[in-house]
Amino acid sequence: MAVELCLLLLLFCGSTISEVQPIYKPPPGTLDFGFVPAKTYDTGAYHEPGPIGILFKIVHAFLYLVQPNSFPQDLIRKLAQQKFGNTQGDYQKQIDYLVSQYNTTKDKALSDLNNVGPLLGSRVQEQLGKEVRPALDAVLTMAGAIRETKEALENVSVSVEVLQEGTERLHANLTDAKMHLSNTLNDSACSAAQAASTCNIIRNSLNQLNINANFSGLPGVSSQLAKVNDVLKIDLSSLVQKGYAAFNDTPDIVVNQTRNILSDIKNVLESIGSNITTFAKTLPVQKILADLTRYLTQSEAYVQDYFPVVEQYDFYRWLGCLILCCMVVLILVFYYLGLLCGTCGYDKHASPTTRGCISNTGGNFLMAGVGFSFLFSWVLMIVVVLTFVTGGNVEKLVCEPFEDKTLFKVLDTPYLLNQHWKNYLSGILFKNPNIDLTFETVYSDCKENKGIYTSLHLEHLFNINEFLNISMYTEDVALKIEHIQINLSKIILLDEIGKENLLNFSSSGIERINFAAYLTEINKSVTKVDLLSFANDLEARADQLPKGALENALKGHANNIRMIHNQQVVPLEQAMSTLNQSIRLLKRTSSELTVKVKNVISAVNAAQLLINNNASLVIVQETKKYMDTIVGYFEQYIEWVKESIAMEVAACKPIANVIDTAVDIFLCSYITDSVNTFWFGLGGSSIFLIPAIIFAVKLSKYYRRMDTEDVYDDSSVSGTWHFTL
Repeated sequence: MAVELCLLLLLFCGSTISEVQPIYKPPPGTLDFGFVPAKTYDTGAYHEPGPIGILFKIVHAFLYLVQPNSFPQDLIRKLAQQKFGNTQGDYQKQIDYLVSQYNTTKDKALSDLNNVGPLLGSRVQEQLGKEVRPALDAVLTMAGAIRETKEALENVSVSVEVLQEGTERLHANLTDAKMHLSNTLNDSACSAAQAASTCNIIRNSLNQLNINANFSGLPGVSSQLAKVNDVLKIDLSSLVQKGYAAFNDTPDIVVNQTRNILSDIKNVLESIGSNITTFAKTLPVQKILADLTRYLTQSEAYVQDYFPVVEQYDFYRWLGCLILCCMVVLILVFYYLGLLCGTCGYDKHASPTTRGCISNTGGNFLMAGVGFSFLFSWVLMIVVVLTFVTGGNVEKLVCEPFEDKTLFKVLDTPYLLNQHWKNYLSGILFKNPNIDLTFETVYSDCKENKGIYTSLHLEHLFNINEFLNISMYTEDVALKIEHIQINLSKIILLDEIGKENLLNFSSSGIERINFAAYLTEINKSVTKVDLLSFANDLEARADQLPKGALENALKGHANNIRMIHNQQVVPLEQAMSTLNQSIRLLKRTSSELTVKVKNVISAVNAAQLLINNNASLVIVQETKKYMDTIVGYFEQYIEWVKESIAMEVAACKPIANVIDTAVDIFLCSYITDSVNTFWFGLGGSSIFLIPAIIFAVKLSKYYRRMDTEDVYDDSSVSGTWHFTL
């Protein structure tokens, strides 16, 4: 009985499941062109049965047991051949958006055209600058070398004069110091035994008090200095800066010389925009959408016309299911009342003829349940058979093939739906059945929300690759850009005056200076002996003498020698250091000076020749790069338009939603699953009526009151029973 109750609940749930299940709603779903406006389809293309879904799975498993064979494709094809062989506003917004984004491309191209100086001019300048700038830098370095040479010559001239005068005074002072010291040593005090040896040592060292370097014989550099001063009368650095300024004006020259061509290119861009607008209007998507909308509108009208009838029949279905459930419930009520009364009124000591009223009523309820079971069972069996045949076959022949797309493969069988058409769908849409367009691919593409252009293969009607061929739109732009002619011959890096100035410097004669004579004297010390060491040694020997006038006199001479060193030798050493630095700088500068100047002039001439004659090649190369940049904007826009039309414009998700809603949700989930659950529960209840009948008949015998009792006769033959009713 409990099993029958569970099956009855299953039966009732199956008959009403299509009325209570909620519909699942999915969440609404580089120039930077943004996103194409897309319609959000709030559809219920998904069904979640909830906890009752496990019962559906039980039914599916049962169907597999009673019908394990796969979908009969060949049979369906034969049957079909025998029987059947003889959103526009959103689309317009998307197209308008695609066309409007051309302005993004045009504005970027116009921006680059308006900045042709910084872009094209700077590129040309950068390429030419690889040779021009080093040449000008070399001239500027040479101008600095001229100034350094002048300073060095002036230092040499002054230092030699200082050294010559200083050495003469030093020689005179050292001679006087030596004479006075000699007079002191000739004093009688030096004849004493204690001082004689010391005085002799000092007397023998007097020859060291003399100058060592002789600067009087060094040649002068006045002629070289005069020539360098003549060279510096022309400001070579200023001439170089003029060359830099002229070269840096390259972007302005490019702007001035391309002004007319750029206006022509802007006119071409405007005409391209008009062509793209015209192309957008010729897309056949509008017509396809109109046809689909008409079909959907007709289908919707058909549904609306028959919806009241469907509602009426749905009421009859619900009423019939309720009556069938009431039949089973009625039987169960009699059985449960029989069990309840029989159990409560049963007396095991009472004889069959003396059983109580409650027990007898329980037995009568059980027999009433048996009677109604026989009365209703044939109705239940017929309903079970009919719903099983209907629901089971729909599940096996429609729902399962639809889920694994086998159904679409059957529909895509060549010459199936029309014996003259290989591909039925392309024959309907394009009047060309030879185009490979199948129901399966269209459904899969629409399921992925691709554009209708891709899903329906509209390239057979209108090939956007031909109409959006980038060469169509960029050829005129490229031709205009290729006609750009830029003349940079007015740029003068270094004029003839500057070049002559460099040559005059190379012939100034600094390479004829006798650097060896200067370096020979510079490398000598000012005096033959270090005067400080000599003075210290003289003072130390004076300390060895007895205290007296001789000692004091020698110490006075030592202090005089120190004063000579500080006042005359130190300045001379500083002058020698300055002379040394200047001479060595002049020696470095004069080394191959003529060759260096010629190399600098050659570099300037080569750079000037590049600007005057060979700049056209650089300009052509950089112009092509500039053109590729401009054209690249259009390529990016065209590719974006193609991608948007193929994947986003007029997305066909609603088509897949219509099919999913009609087949998967309405037919399979709401109807078929409900029907299958209904017959499964009703059939189970009917089957369990058989043991319930047997059990009720046998049990009622112990509950019902009998008119007579069963009597056992002892006198009868052994082993036999006599029953008296």
